[in-house]
Order: sequence, then C-alpha cells, then structure tokens
Amino acid sequence: MSVVEERSVTLRDGRTLAVAVSGPPDGVPLLFHHGTPGCLLQPAATRTETAARGLRLVTYSRAGAEGSTRNPGRSVADVAADMEDLLGVLGADRCLVAGKSGGGPHALATAALLPERVAAVISIAGCRPYGEGFLDGMGADNVEEFELALQGEDALRPFVMRHREALKDADADALVRDLASLLPEVDRVVLTSDVGADAVAGMVGGVQVPDAWIDDDLAFTRHWGFELDAISVPAYVWQGTEDQMVPFHHGEWLAEHIPGAVAHLEEGEGHFSVAVGALGRMLDEAIVHC
Repeated sequence: MSVVEERSVTLRDGRTLAVAVSGPPDGVPLLFHHGTPGCLLQPAATRTETAARGLRLVTYSRAGAEGSTRNPGRSVADVAADMEDLLGVLGADRCLVAGKSGGGPHALATAALLPERVAAVISIAGCRPYGEGFLDGMGADNVEEFELALQGEDALRPFVMRHREALKDADADALVRDLASLLPEVDRVVLTSDVGADAVAGMVGGVQVPDAWIDDDLAFTRHWGFELDAISVPAYVWQGTEDQMVPFHHGEWLAEHIPGAVAHLEEGEGHFSVAVGALGRMLDEAIVHC
C-alpha cells in the first residue's frame, strides 16, 4: 500500500490547510472532501482502490479542523478557492472530486466553481441545500443540531462540545452509542466491523478541534454561495434508502437538480454502508472522464 505524505499548504489568504497525499505522483488527483465532522485521514480501502486505478488520493482537513486555519463565516462555496490553491501546489491541471456526507456539498461547490479543473464529481450520502423538508426523516440528534445551527454559533457550540466530549476518544462501540438516533442497523454493523475502523478514526480526528464541524453546520443552513445548475461537469449521486443522517430524499433532490446527474439510489444501504464495496464502482464510472 502506498505511503501517505502529510503536509501543510499555505493558501492565498495566508491560512494553512492540513493535507494528506498518497498514490502515484503522476496520477490524476482524486480530491476527497471528508464528512462532518471529519479530517484528512485516508481509509486503507480508499487508498487501495485509488492506487489500483492509478489515481493520486488527496485528502485534507477543512478550515477549522485540526491543522487547518479557521475561516469564520465561510460559505460552502469558499472551499473552491482552497482547492484551486491545493491543485496549484500539487501541479495538477485536472482532478476528480468526491465528497462524503458533509463533504458532498463541498465537492459539488468545487465542481461548480472550478469546471476547467474538475473532470467529474461524486456526491456520496451528501445533503441538499437547506429548505422546506430538509430535516424530514433525520434522526433526532441531527434535527436538534440543525435547529440550533439556524440560531447561530452561540446556540450550536454547546451541542457540538457535548458530543465532542463523547467522541474525542471514542471507539466504535462508544461512537455507535453517541450516534444511536442516527444509525440504522446496516450502519451499526459497518461501524463495528474491521472496515468501519477508519470511518470511526476519521470522525474522532475531526472532533479534536471542533470549529470545522460548527462552521460546516452554519454553512449548510445558509445559501451555499453557488447554484447547483451551475454544475457543468459529469456528476454522480449516491444515496442509501436507510440513511438517517442524510435521508434518502436528499439524494433524490440532488439527482433532480444537478444537470445531467447520474443517480445511484441504493436500496437497503445506510449513511456509512453505501460506500462499502461500492467505491470501486464509483471510481470506475467517473474515471472515464479523465
């Protein structure tokens, strides 16, 4: 398996971004946007699948997570400038983009605002823009979280800090207990299996410095800073019917509103399980555009 190189990248506004890179140096980058909360950790299975296809896996910790300078008041769209700077540092003209959960909107922003750099985009269990029905079907913790986000940072931060305390040293069993209202059985099985260990580690890494989690939530409840109909690159939407974090109707909505999107609305899959065993299919479908 390829070695993961971690580095700190200085952005145009002087902020720094914690970045991890693996795979062939001359490979087309796959820019992967982590979930909320999350970090630059590269799951072993993802490294294996990308390297097998000659792709260079590039992950990062979003502004406000450990190692990445906070960007207070950021919109979802603001990530595009960070990714443009990152691609410049990597010396890459073109890339594939993917995002899981809270990374989905950020992947879509990158595709919409950097169409000349993005060959294709994959949204995996990603949420739709906030609006009527956004909370329908979400587990109780997510409903509370977004209702607090609508009230602003002062209302949201105590909720995040309470859950951070439960998650900052969590193993799989502790994480499942804390997220109980959000996990169907199919996701509980994944998170407590060997393949789920990296998903757990990614969330634990993402809560060490909680500002990115807070800023993501705030950004999701405001206008994203771009319109979905601005996406002109090939787009793929993956969502599971059993997802209680980002319910199935979010994927349906995205598939209807992203021009030309190809929908993979997977029966019986949850928020975490939807990507298990399917990443290879996702990459094979998108890589033809490179």
